[in-house]
Amino acid sequence: MQLAATRIITDDIDALVGFYEDVTGISVERLHPLFAELRTPSGTLAIASSATVPLLGENVAQGRSNRSIILDFRVDDVDATYVALQDTVAEFVRVPTDMPWGNRSLLLRDPDGNLINFFTPIGESARAQFTD
Repeated sequence: MQLAATRIITDDIDALVGFYEDVTGISVERLHPLFAELRTPSGTLAIASSATVPLLGENVAQGRSNRSIILDFRVDDVDATYVALQDTVAEFVRVPTDMPWGNRSLLLRDPDGNLINFFTPIGESARAQFTD
């Protein structure tokens, strides 16, 4: 088995596609006016219009209602990413912060309210502060 993609259902596909292109610097491939994919070497983020939901089943998904999943993107320098996103991101949840599991993380929300974590792994010395 292989996880093929994580899909976000949205009421405004154009806004969400534009946002993810802006924050990641990756061009999103529009496979259909109602469906797009942001492909990375390690996984795919699919973005689908809420107009596709009836094809899946009655009321099986709803845009702008997620509060349980975090999308993680590994970046080379989370602090530089934070600076670069100042004019793009409307809501930062947490500025870059060292986490006990060994990442420096920046949390923000996309236009639909989905939580995004940009992170950079930190060294052993930084991680040790949480175990002392």
